[in-house]
Amino acid sequence: MIKQLFALIRGNANQATENYTDKHGLTILRQQINDAASAVQTARKSVAIAVAQNKQEEEQFKVVSKKIDDLEERAIIALEKGKKQIAQEAAESIALLEGERDISKQSQQRFSAEISKLKAQLHSAETRLRALKQGHRIADVTEKTQRMRGVGAASAVSTLNDAENTLSRLRTRQKQIDATSEAMSEMDQSTNSDAIAQKLADAGCGEPLKKSASDVLERLNKRVKKST
Repeated sequence: MIKQLFALIRGNANQATENYTDKHGLTILRQQINDAASAVQTARKSVAIAVAQNKQEEEQFKVVSKKIDDLEERAIIALEKGKKQIAQEAAESIALLEGERDISKQSQQRFSAEISKLKAQLHSAETRLRALKQGHRIADVTEKTQRMRGVGAASAVSTLNDAENTLSRLRTRQKQIDATSEAMSEMDQSTNSDAIAQKLADAGCGEPLKKSASDVLERLNKRVKKST
């Protein structure tokens, strides 16, 4: 039970970490890229230092080689003149210098091999760093456009919903006004005696309340006949 509880706690902690990382992914990535850029810059300095030290070894090698050549020539002259003691001293010095020259040569070889490795690692790191920076820019633009698109879509949907609701309320209100107007008109007609009389006359109940054109024409014909 205790193991399960610890497993649950670790699981929740991992989930919380993943959620935080997802939420702040761009910020974390930006900082990681900055850290990587600092590391690459340090690597550049290391390569530069190694190259500079190798050049110093090369210069030292040249200096020692020249000393050896010079002492050998002088020792040969000393031997030719029978000065064996000083020639012996020159030989001992040459031996020491040759040992120093050999060490310098070995150092150059190690430096060259190390510099080649450092340059290869630096090139790989710089390539990966450029890819990370490009990826970060793309991710940043993508997130901004997605955020804008999401906000714009939500705003548009909200605005459309509001407009549709307003139109629906407006139509309902207009229908209510029309219905009220018709009801009022019907009520006026049902309580107006003139309107009732007109309805009765139109239905043929009693004399017409209004003279029609045919009535007027009939009356005029009667007058004409009467005058003749």
